[in-house]
Amino acid sequence: MTSAHLLQTLLSLCTTVDEEIVHDFVSRMDADYFDRFQPTDIAGHIMLAAHLDPDHPCQISMREREAGLLDLVVVAYDYFSEFATICGLLSAFGLDIREGSIYTFAEATVTSGPSSAPRRGPASRHQPRRKAGLARKKIVDVFRVRPMSGVSFTAAQQRLLAEELDSMVRLLDANRFQDARTRVNRRLVEALGRSRGAFTGLLNPVQIRFDNETSPSDTIMDIRSTDTPAFLYAFSNALSMRGIYIHKARFENVGAELHDRFHVRGRHGHKIVDPAEQQELRLTAALIKQFTHFLTWAPDPAKAIEYFDRFLDRILEEARDGKALEFLKEKKTLTLLARLLGTSDFLWEDFLRRQHANLLPVLEDYQRVALFRPRPEMTRELRKRLSRARSNDLRRRVLNQFKDQEMFRIDMKHLLDSASTLPDFSRALTELADVVLDQTARDCQAKLSHIHGAPRPAGGGPCPFAVFGMGKFGGWELGYASDIEVLFVYGGGGRTTGRKPLANSEYFERLVQEILQWIEAREEGIFHLDVRLRPHGGKGLLANTLEELRTYYSAAGLSAPFERQALIKLRFVAGDDALGHQVETHRDAFVYSGQPWDLPTALDLRRRQVKELVEPGRTNVKYSPGGLIDIEYAVQYLQLMHGHNAPRLRTPNTLEAIASLGQGGELKPDEMIALREAYLFLRGLIDALRIVRGNARDLVLPPDDSDAFIFLSRRLGYTAERWEEGAARLAADITRYMAWAQQFFANRFGAVTQD
Repeated sequence: MTSAHLLQTLLSLCTTVDEEIVHDFVSRMDADYFDRFQPTDIAGHIMLAAHLDPDHPCQISMREREAGLLDLVVVAYDYFSEFATICGLLSAFGLDIREGSIYTFAEATVTSGPSSAPRRGPASRHQPRRKAGLARKKIVDVFRVRPMSGVSFTAAQQRLLAEELDSMVRLLDANRFQDARTRVNRRLVEALGRSRGAFTGLLNPVQIRFDNETSPSDTIMDIRSTDTPAFLYAFSNALSMRGIYIHKARFENVGAELHDRFHVRGRHGHKIVDPAEQQELRLTAALIKQFTHFLTWAPDPAKAIEYFDRFLDRILEEARDGKALEFLKEKKTLTLLARLLGTSDFLWEDFLRRQHANLLPVLEDYQRVALFRPRPEMTRELRKRLSRARSNDLRRRVLNQFKDQEMFRIDMKHLLDSASTLPDFSRALTELADVVLDQTARDCQAKLSHIHGAPRPAGGGPCPFAVFGMGKFGGWELGYASDIEVLFVYGGGGRTTGRKPLANSEYFERLVQEILQWIEAREEGIFHLDVRLRPHGGKGLLANTLEELRTYYSAAGLSAPFERQALIKLRFVAGDDALGHQVETHRDAFVYSGQPWDLPTALDLRRRQVKELVEPGRTNVKYSPGGLIDIEYAVQYLQLMHGHNAPRLRTPNTLEAIASLGQGGELKPDEMIALREAYLFLRGLIDALRIVRGNARDLVLPPDDSDAFIFLSRRLGYTAERWEEGAARLAADITRYMAWAQQFFANRFGAVTQD
């Protein structure tokens, strides 16, 4: 059929369509398209295109065929990553794509005559809106699909698919490509999760051949592979993530094998001719395709695949022997990476992005290496590394590298090992902090003493110095993004003995400043040394003498009631053992003196926390009524009230204190069990909030109907076929535990409410 004859035939079939739309369609559609479809099919596509306008950027039609097959046609304006979006949505609805093809308009040209398209500029205010969209490129995507086993694709499901597709295309129209990818990933991965056990052969190779001879403008990618669920989405999404534009495609299944031909253009709109670029595309597209099927293990699938794409860039930049790429092809590796990359931004930013070369050895060894490493073992390894460092700057760099690698190992082990408990995780982090602080204090003292000499008291002999943990660090309770709260104490006055002598007070002030600068930390809180819990707070000296400490923390001293409470958590960490013992002895004498506990002042402080730190209408897991603070404060109040008669209560660790309170009868057995459960639940919840960004201030729950809350529930292990069900279970548990903690606190000490 000649072009003129075809045009006349189509005009006769499309009598309700503006002739200009028919001319535009025929003049700009790919020539292969007209060989593929009959005039009646083309006319149907044109009639769908006639209904496109800025308010309706997508049209869809469906027709049932024999043997359970369904023909589905999508006509829409052309957008980057549109094909991947459509394929992902079809797979999310349980539709197996058996065959199909996609075609795209050529760019509009300005010619004379009835077939010319309008100019690309904005339409005049009197021009019909539908005609204003003529200049825009359009796509015709035709699919033959079949519902997968167990899927019932009812009329209601068909309507829902059309609505979802329209919503997705609107996101693309608004240039919200990442939002569209996130939503499709979410729906698809949820669907794949319901069939996870049915996946076999996912790591079969993908054979890709590049053809730059057949088409004058496009590179043709000839793809053959074993068919797997959502292959077209996974592969086309991989191409779009690499900046590859799919202009045209044909795809079909022959038994268990698929054969696809993609006409593509590179990032700059040209053919992909460089052999190195082709090989990189083969590797990355195949790996991203494989990785997509492991997103069921990722709490946040969109985050996982985005970081995986970036991770591949890093690996390819430095790949030498191909070992890393081979390791990435293993199923175990992809499962672990999905869980890691889909959990945390800060793990990517702080370790994977900067130290990606260390990831693969850690992944290989993570099951073999225990979560908790004893302090002597870590100390030996750190000092072995430091033995090769010949300058202070290099020693500082080696220490921080050791800290970062050990933190990542601990974080990853806790994330990936289902046997890892929160107390074990906290103890492992705390042990690492002890080692790092001990070595930092030694190195900083050596540096200062080299210049100023060793500090001596007035009576001669060495002047002792000690480092103490406070807060969660003191209680062996560190978690994700916890501050390292510290207190520094030295023996007393005197001078140093070096060529540039200093008063001891000045020496130890400089020493603490050096320690604070020696350890690198992000501002948000990861391993940030916090010195605010010292005498006189932010206005006080960084280091205090033992006598100053004894005077401040005494019945006649200036310490406030909350500072007496905070001193419960003090623990000797590093430095002079005798000085450490003296300070801990004074702690017990002051904190557990038997002096009445000022409960009204403590409750007033708690109410001010709720008023000042909790945003109305939001749930702060730490500070809201029933939050973690209510449990920690309740335990500490009971320690203060009973610790003078019960030395077993004199522990900085909350779980140990709860157990001791139960053993001594200060807590009923059911209260002890419930308090422990609520404490562990809320600690885990806070860690799951903080791990995303590594920010200690992330304490507020997202709305329970949001994707963020769903991803939070998945991080905490609330898995379900329908993700909303897992999120609903988490919401119910949060309500239950916080309500119990609030009621327990009120019954024992008095109500704390939110205005």
